[in-house]
Amino acid sequence: MAKNNGSLRSTIAVSLTNYLDAGAIVAGASGLTLWKNYLSLSEVHLGWLNFISANCLGAAIGAIIGGFLADKYGRKFIFTYNLLVYMLGVLMVMLSVNFPMLLAGFLITGISVGVGVPASWTYISESSEINNRGRNICISQMSWGIGPMCILLLGMFFAPGGYLFSWVEALGHAIGGESLSGDALNVFSSRVVFFSLFVVAFIAWNLQRKLQESEEFTSQKAAEEKKGLIDNIKVLFQNNVAVKTVCFLAGIYLTWNLVASVMGFFQPHIYETAGGVSNEQANWMNCIQWAIIVGVTFIVSKLIDRTSHKLIYVFGLLVAISAWLIIVTIGVNGKVGLWAFAVLWGIQGGTSVQIFYALWGTELFPAKFRAGAQGLMFFIVRGLSAVWGLIFTYIYGENGEGFTIAAYCMIALLLVSLIVGFIGAPKTRGKSLSQITSERYGNI
Repeated sequence: MAKNNGSLRSTIAVSLTNYLDAGAIVAGASGLTLWKNYLSLSEVHLGWLNFISANCLGAAIGAIIGGFLADKYGRKFIFTYNLLVYMLGVLMVMLSVNFPMLLAGFLITGISVGVGVPASWTYISESSEINNRGRNICISQMSWGIGPMCILLLGMFFAPGGYLFSWVEALGHAIGGESLSGDALNVFSSRVVFFSLFVVAFIAWNLQRKLQESEEFTSQKAAEEKKGLIDNIKVLFQNNVAVKTVCFLAGIYLTWNLVASVMGFFQPHIYETAGGVSNEQANWMNCIQWAIIVGVTFIVSKLIDRTSHKLIYVFGLLVAISAWLIIVTIGVNGKVGLWAFAVLWGIQGGTSVQIFYALWGTELFPAKFRAGAQGLMFFIVRGLSAVWGLIFTYIYGENGEGFTIAAYCMIALLLVSLIVGFIGAPKTRGKSLSQITSERYGNI
């Protein structure tokens, strides 16, 4: 029981990385219209913000660096220093007065997010008991849902016309003078939201830097004293099982994430333009959707260690496809279609591919290149998601005129993820990491 509680405590501490990951994406998304008005940005500018953010390229660059660093120097090394970089990026966004500064802040924050993700998922899996590994990954995923929910609530309360906007006005006038008004004053609500991420990052850094190193990593390093990082990278690319695993996991996660990354960054904007609702209504819908995600993920956390992984995986993607089918049939111009889409997308989020990518990604590789392999896949997925985010802005159009075409693209991507996952889903439930490694790789 003590070990179980210990793994739960460390899981919660490390899961704050997911809070900060999703929080950074949604903080940018919820304030997108405010920054657009303040800096006179176009849809292409918004696409570039998405391109280099925690949603895409920034995280991709960070992941491939952080994954291999975690295998070379340890998971604790990442926890000790990485969130300092995150705080720097968030601080730059808070203080931005032009587009290049805002872009740089998004990039630095995104890189930090990418560095932290492979190490955090790896640490959670390595620190978990056999019968709680799936549960702990789900707890981490719940943090990925709680972050956006909290950030959206703050965004709504501090937004122009929100319950706490008077505080924002007072802060804006205190910093910029009484003459500050209009878009320059309104954007202070987004600055305050990013400040909340700075505070959470500081708390998370203090918790994570006190964690003990993963026992599995320590044992692996002791057994591999004479081998370096380059040797392990060579094994990753030369081992047929490892290469096939990278292709499988990148396949299921990439196709799903191309859809999810767009929704994570542009969803409130889509609700406003294609759905025709106000910014406040869009944020409330998005917030309710994240609450559904958290609730469903909690239910899945109780089932995942004693239920077929393939069954949950397939169910989630069928719901996701159903959500997008609503768009091409009913449409999102009316309340019924818009709310049906929001609820269904929330349910799929609680059973999402990301849960299984995080779980299988830590199970299907040996400790010597476990984080590095995840970093490589995260690099591929978020990098291509960055490119897709730019393409999406052109398909979507300035006012959502291409949304139906975009919806068909989303359905096709989700179908690929469903088919690949159904065929290749591994049977790892109830097995230790060492057992899985032995069965797949032998005495590697």
